[in-house]
Amino acid sequence: MTTRPLTTPDNSWAAHLRGTMTLGLPIIGTQLAQMGIGFVDTMMLGWLGAETLAASVLATTVFFMVLVVGFGLAQAVMPLASQAAGQGDERSLRRAVRMGFWVVTAYGLLMMPLLWNTEAILLAIGQKPELSARAQDYVRIMQWSVFPVLIVSVLRSYLASIERIQIVMWVTIAAVGVNAVLNYAFIFGNFGVPEMGLEGAALASLLTNLMSVTAIILYCQSVGEIRRHGIFGRFWRADWSAFREVFRLGLPISLTILAEVGLFSTASIMMGWVGTIPLAAHGIALQVTSISFMIPLSFSQAGTVRLGRAIGRKDPLGVERAGWTVIVLGVGFAVFSAAVFILFPEPLISMYLDEANPDAAAIVAYGAPLLAVAAAFQVVDSLQVVGAGLLRALKDTRVPMMIAVFSYWVIGVPAAYVLGIRMEMGGVGVWSGLALGLSFAAVLMNWRYFRRDALGLMRL
Repeated sequence: MTTRPLTTPDNSWAAHLRGTMTLGLPIIGTQLAQMGIGFVDTMMLGWLGAETLAASVLATTVFFMVLVVGFGLAQAVMPLASQAAGQGDERSLRRAVRMGFWVVTAYGLLMMPLLWNTEAILLAIGQKPELSARAQDYVRIMQWSVFPVLIVSVLRSYLASIERIQIVMWVTIAAVGVNAVLNYAFIFGNFGVPEMGLEGAALASLLTNLMSVTAIILYCQSVGEIRRHGIFGRFWRADWSAFREVFRLGLPISLTILAEVGLFSTASIMMGWVGTIPLAAHGIALQVTSISFMIPLSFSQAGTVRLGRAIGRKDPLGVERAGWTVIVLGVGFAVFSAAVFILFPEPLISMYLDEANPDAAAIVAYGAPLLAVAAAFQVVDSLQVVGAGLLRALKDTRVPMMIAVFSYWVIGVPAAYVLGIRMEMGGVGVWSGLALGLSFAAVLMNWRYFRRDALGLMRL
């Protein structure tokens, strides 16, 4: 069934600001709540000691690297579903979402043998045998979360495309509390359940993820407008054309995300070469900037939806204003964050430290200049992620992937190494290299977006 929108869209700047905020704020809430789940896990496992915490870090690193690719595949549903929603084309909307489920499920099945052999992978990259074995015990429980987590990601893309994302935020906020209670029970053996330690944290996460996907599916089935789309109907029926389109758009998104994750992971390795205090300061500064980055990232995803819907309804003014609104909001918040980093670096870093720690003063002193550099790359990182989100709305993912790989690995990583290690500038040099790579990505992504008509990326 295909229908055309019956009303003329409101393309006033106020309407675009309101629409972007209405969509963006729940995405921001979801991102921050998701970070809250990770914070609770880390805090509670830290109570068991350094070895347990270290094993969990190894395990979650392996698991996260697998999820990153799945997240990219799930995000491909967003531009496809948004354009279909803008056109009023329920059939194309349904096809994109249903094959999104197929793509992430197939990917999850392919990753199961790899996750099952986490210990062998960690030993191959030089990790300690005892930590590798414990990490594998964790992952062999946690790996079953791949399916509910990625199905939620597809549903999140779908619900964002029809501007019903609020339910995902509320479910994720509830999941923070549920995960904390289950952690308390299964890690430490409370409420009459056996004490399971690290494996208990994995079981708690699995049950929390199953609760989340169940809650969102029940919501989708209970709302008439959503149920009418029939995204779960005839789930077994293959649609290879839509499957290929989801995969074609999603794989470059996955590789783009991997390129950026790899950039920051490599920076952490370099900081370890510099020393223990620099690595600790780097970890704290990275955590501060990651929380701030969730805001522009969320506006970028809102931009994918807003632009996609405008393209679907063949509304060139809507496309232009949706894009500019997202750029101004994303970069505006980044400028605000940069000012905070420059003005209040010591209080921000001190929040993560115990004053009684003898190394606290040294970590604060080393971390303050890092946040000054972060102020610069926070702006360019926001520009590049917003640019990437707007290009995804145009179904343009392959060239942005090449831009990301070039900017991060041909420019960013070598610059970080030369400045930080070879020229002995330490952490400031490493972070300056990051800023340089992100700057290249920001310029090239946005140059491509603003040349979209000349490049033939938009056909209204």
